[in-house]
Amino acid sequence: MQTPIVVYRRDTRAWRAQVWISFGAAASLCAIGLAWLPGTDLDRAFMVMGYVFCLSTAFALAKFVRDNERRHSDTPLWSVVVWGRFALAMGLTGWGLVHMDINPTYKAYLGVCWLFLISSAFTLAKTLRDAYEADLADARAQRGDTQ
Repeated sequence: MQTPIVVYRRDTRAWRAQVWISFGAAASLCAIGLAWLPGTDLDRAFMVMGYVFCLSTAFALAKFVRDNERRHSDTPLWSVVVWGRFALAMGLTGWGLVHMDINPTYKAYLGVCWLFLISSAFTLAKTLRDAYEADLADARAQRGDTQ
């Protein structure tokens, strides 16, 4: 019996461009909003750290979920750590945003930019991982590897 070869469909250049443009727009909008954030330097520093923490945990969570998609390769405690970090990052950043003494319109702007950044980070992580897996499949096919 012959082992079936899995064919990975590559994303189009238009999709990859859209993903990168969306991520760049989200990061730029967040940077602009944080650069002109009214309030104290401490408020600005807290929000910059919060956004960076959220962004890094979003990429870590995307990798964790994808790595454990077919089989659980991580320990249950690592699952708690990854999910807990993401929840903590989002919760603390959201709490800081809500409790900041700034105009509600500015809060809404920062909140929308923040959620756009996180959602575009998940999309970017998936797109990069899909391309990586397609490259691995191509390399295996060229070697004649069926696994």
